[in-house]
This record gives sequence, C-alpha cells and structure tokens, in this order.
Amino acid sequence: MRQRQLRGLAVSELGFGGASLGNLYQETSDADARLAVDAAWAGGVRYFDTAPHYGLGLSERRLGAALAAQPTQPTQPGQGYVLSTKVGRLLVPNPAPTGSDLAAGGFAVPDTTVRRFDFSRDGVLRSLESSLDRLGVSRIDIVYVHDPDEHVEQAVAEAIPALTELRGQGVIGAVGVGMNQWQALARIVAETDLDAVMLAGRWTLLDRSGAPLLAACAEREVAVIAAAPYNSGLLASDWPADGARFDYGQAPGDVLAKARALAEICRRHGTRLPAAALQFPLRHPAVVSVVAGLRTAAEAEAAVRLLAAPVPDAAWAELEEAAAR
Repeated sequence: MRQRQLRGLAVSELGFGGASLGNLYQETSDADARLAVDAAWAGGVRYFDTAPHYGLGLSERRLGAALAAQPTQPTQPGQGYVLSTKVGRLLVPNPAPTGSDLAAGGFAVPDTTVRRFDFSRDGVLRSLESSLDRLGVSRIDIVYVHDPDEHVEQAVAEAIPALTELRGQGVIGAVGVGMNQWQALARIVAETDLDAVMLAGRWTLLDRSGAPLLAACAEREVAVIAAAPYNSGLLASDWPADGARFDYGQAPGDVLAKARALAEICRRHGTRLPAAALQFPLRHPAVVSVVAGLRTAAEAEAAVRLLAAPVPDAAWAELEEAAAR
C-alpha cells in the first residue's frame, strides 16, 4: 500500500479507525478486534488511530495489545506503524454508573468512568500519560486535540502549546487537531503550529464543505487526515438503503437521493460507490490518509480491496459534475 509523508512519518493511504475497537454502538469481541487489526496489517495498513473517548479506553488497550508484536521503527518501507491518539477528554471515576456507556457515550462498555473535557496543559499531560499506559508504548507518533468545539480558545492557548513542547522533547512525533467541522480547524491552522488535522465527514464524495480548510492546509503544508469517508455509513454500500445513517443520524431524504445519484454514476461506469468514496479524499494534494472505521477482519480486507479498485476517469468526471450541481 502506498504511503505519504506527515512530518517525517510514513502513513499508509488507508488508516485504521479505532472507534469500533471500543465497541461503538455494539459489542465487538476481543478476538474479532484483534483479527480486524491483523487483517488490516496484512493488507498493508500502517496507520492506526484511536482515542480515550472510544470505549472509555477500551480501544486504546485493544489496539496497543494488537500492535505490540509489530515493529514501531521500520527497517524498510511499509514495516513499522504510525500510531495516533487524542487528548481533551479525561476519564474519571463515574459517581453514578448505570452499567453501560451506550446511552450516554455511544459505546457498549461499562460506564465505570466518564469523560470530562479538559484542554488545559495539565489535562493534556494527564491524558497523554494515561494513553501511554493503556497503549503500552513509550511514545506516540501523532497526538490530536480532540473535538475542542466549545473550547477553541483554551485549545489554542494551552493544549496545542503543551503538545508542541512535547514534540520538541521527542515525546510525540507530530501535533494535530481532530474535529467534525472545518471552520474552527481553519482558525486553528492559521493561528498555531500544527502538523496535521483530522477532518471527519467534511471532505467526502458527498460532503465537500471542508474545501476551504484543505486549501489553507495545502498553503501552510499541514497534512490532512480525512476521516469518516462513508459519512457514518451512507456511502458504504453499493446502493444506499432506506434508513441509512448520515453523520450519526438517519439520512434526510435529499441527502439519500444525492447519495443514490452518485451510486448510479458509479454503477454506469462499472465501479462501486464505496470504492469511489474511499478513494475520493486522497485525490486532494493536502490529504495524506483516509481513515475508515474497521470493526472486523472482513471489513478491513474489503477496505483494502476498495482502495485499489479501479475507478475510471470518466466516472470521476461525472461525479465531479454531480457534486457541482
């Protein structure tokens, strides 16, 4: 699998999104989680992303265990892995557990802890120390400030400078911010010394609203990680079904109709909607990797195939025309 550069790190064009390892929406067994990581590795995936938020630390623990046998420092291209996690949510004891985090946080895990937003310098350091312990590593390649939507000022004043200092000390390799919106990211890119942004759902085959951010990143040489290429599942099948999810909820009728129009274009050109959706973000020069959530070995193997599936130039041309309407 091809790799692209992010501050001296070689990230695979397909990245492994670790939310499902934390039992997003439903339980995944330890065995299936391990098989998903192993299948991704066998397919050439060398970039793996997680966060304390995902399953209240379960994703980090599972990913760390799965990668423990793999080389972190490559002796040849494609050998070692790049690992990222996030800061901004501390996991603290839950004073009133209900038995499950599913209703409150969306993960099918016991809610013995709860998330507390903390973008202070101390919060960043505490969060990172806990992540290193759960992952079982001594260094993390990329650390993102996670969802500072209501805390942009503190993220700019405290969280990002703290990570920049750690980068200078060699504790982490690169500094980033990850969000589901592009507007705040554009401001942060303009005001801070970032290496990368992770933009979820706003630079996809269907939703290209993040274009201004990508232009700014290209100008400032900030790498873009395009996450959620299927927009919560709407673009993950050859024909979007009634009731398909879009951005964590049911897709509105007009959005579903647009997705089906894109699917029809792909069908006419002998390709598949999920293949075009996975490959689209990488067509922009600022994007270095597209990160998809992979729950099972079958999903990991399918994503590797989709990334390599042919999408004719004529299909791309017609897809561009449809997006411009």
